[in-house]
Amino acid sequence: MRKPGKHQLVAAALEARERAVAPYSKFKVGAALLTRSGEIITGANVESASYGLTCCAERTAIFAALTSGRRDFVACAVVARAPGGAMPCGACRQILSEYAPKAVVYVADSAKPKVVRKFTMKQLLPGAFVSLRAPKRP
Repeated sequence: MRKPGKHQLVAAALEARERAVAPYSKFKVGAALLTRSGEIITGANVESASYGLTCCAERTAIFAALTSGRRDFVACAVVARAPGGAMPCGACRQILSEYAPKAVVYVADSAKPKVVRKFTMKQLLPGAFVSLRAPKRP
């Protein structure tokens, strides 16, 4: 079986975007995570009237994947209607850096899904905080 490529992952994120619950901002975002085994797990943003309770598509996808026992992510696609695509927010970058540190992140505008930008997690969040362990003493 052939593993999905970036365009299949973007297509899955585009489809997930249609399930976004964004009654306040109307800004729909879809995300799709790819596991090393080739499985795709999707998510979409879900808004709350209390904006702090809103959850982004990327975190929705990764939380669904993690709580269903999936790990070892190799890529994540994020699709939204924004010029060049919407970049992951700081909270999503943090979660992705913890649970998908080696994943590539593809970003696309839902109006132009064939135009895909690619980033590494190190590019998106250099010097990420990923450990609660105390640093070693000299």
